[in-house]
Amino acid sequence: MTALVIAEHDNNSIKAATLNAVTAAKATGGDVHVLVAGANAGAAAAAAAQIAGVAKVLQADGAQFADSLAENVAAQVLAVAAGYSHIVFPATASGKNVAPRVAAKLDVAQVSEITKVVSPDTFERPIYAGNAIATVQSADAVKVLTIRGTAFDAAATTGGSAAVETVAAVADSGKSSFVGREVTKSERPELTAAKIIVSGGRAMGSSEKFNEVLTPLADKLGAAIGASRAAVDSGYAPNDLQVGQTGKIVAPQLYVACGISGAIQHLAGMKDSKVIVAINKDPEAPIFQVADFGLEADLFTAVPELVKAL
Repeated sequence: MTALVIAEHDNNSIKAATLNAVTAAKATGGDVHVLVAGANAGAAAAAAAQIAGVAKVLQADGAQFADSLAENVAAQVLAVAAGYSHIVFPATASGKNVAPRVAAKLDVAQVSEITKVVSPDTFERPIYAGNAIATVQSADAVKVLTIRGTAFDAAATTGGSAAVETVAAVADSGKSSFVGREVTKSERPELTAAKIIVSGGRAMGSSEKFNEVLTPLADKLGAAIGASRAAVDSGYAPNDLQVGQTGKIVAPQLYVACGISGAIQHLAGMKDSKVIVAINKDPEAPIFQVADFGLEADLFTAVPELVKAL
């Protein structure tokens, strides 16, 4: 029984989500192999070989993988899938794009967003916006899984000494082509990888107040900035800052929620945070039910005072 983890990388280094997927794959009980499909991705393959717990790295190199087009990556996964009991993807935009294609071609039922490996064929995953946990048993010969990274610790990036095996790269499918990419540049940590997040809700009142109040606190803490869906829908913050069921799933060491009531959809995206601090003037706000520390206060007074105290 061997699991194959599909690595996310930039051709030079391995992305953090892959490390969580390796931990989940190890929990299935067998060896763990990692597939690195990229263009001139030798450095990424070497980094994958150093991950603790990885027994072998498969490297498929070709220009057709330069931009990780889902059609080409899925074809490469299928080309090496024989003999694997589990095929594991991070539950990221890329993983969610490739995994269903692989599952469909293998004629198996994908198990999505798993948060726990109960046994090699049984997994837990959240349903109803995280209000219930479903236990799913798969009878398929090959289990295609996507892993919710916030539920698993990251595997160590050092300590491994896996062999790197070069495999034949599949030809370009010709079904899609890369046109362009618009990347948001920020000096702040990326939201899903940040150790500290400061988030604002509808109570911020305006985009000006959102930035005026939260930016100094985020600067002091070295934090990423997030927002509730209500704040995003109101135009206070851009879509890529949204935390929640329909936004990004995060689990930082510290999550500071300012003026966020705590709707179910938002809690689904941040309730796995190690420490949750809530600042809200409504003592009945649901956010206080999940907060480790709660401050019943006007955020426009409390947050500036907190910044001064830091």
